[in-house]
Order: sequence, then structure tokens, then C-alpha cells
Amino acid sequence: MERISTQQEILLATGTAFFEQQCFERTESGSNKALSQKEKIEEACWNGMLPDLLPGIVEKNENGKYLLLWNIAHHKAFMEIDLCDEPIANDGYYSVNPYVFLQHHNGN
Repeated sequence: MERISTQQEILLATGTAFFEQQCFERTESGSNKALSQKEKIEEACWNGMLPDLLPGIVEKNENGKYLLLWNIAHHKAFMEIDLCDEPIANDGYYSVNPYVFLQHHNGN
């Protein structure tokens, strides 16, 4: 039986008021005072705060555990966050990233 792998792609619009007002620092972390807002968001994601920042958005796998953060890619107006059970290639046809999506749907 083939194992079903769960993947999730989240786009965070980085220039919004929501992220300007959020506090992305954990209390034990005092070393990121000089970081930009995008860097603070990324650090918060890598520190496991994504389910707290976006409750109800981050998917869980078949065992009830949150998907693992696999990659964060920076774009001009957003950050692309890839979550998955295991590393597999993304199918660009179903991507929510507008740059990837438009490449696959250009002819339609």
C-alpha cells in the first residue's frame, strides 16, 4: 500500500499591517532585536511558532502531528512556506505561488 504524504504551501504577505503588529519573539530569545520584520517572521516560523501565529491554518498529518517546516522562500511581496511529512517535489500545477502557478497555466 502506497503511503499518502501530506504537503501544504502557505504564502505570507509580508507588507501587511498584521505582521507589522505581531510579536514574533519568544521571551527567551533576546538576540534578534536588530533583525528586520521579515527576518523575525522567518525566525519565528523556524522556532515552531507558525501554528500559534496562524491557528487553524497549519495542517496536521494522519497521526495528528503538525506538518514539518521544510522550506521558506522569500519573494518580493510574500514569503512562501513549505510544510510536509517528508521531502517530496512540489507539483507546480497545484501551487499557490503565483510565479509557479502562472508558468504551469500560461497556455490556458
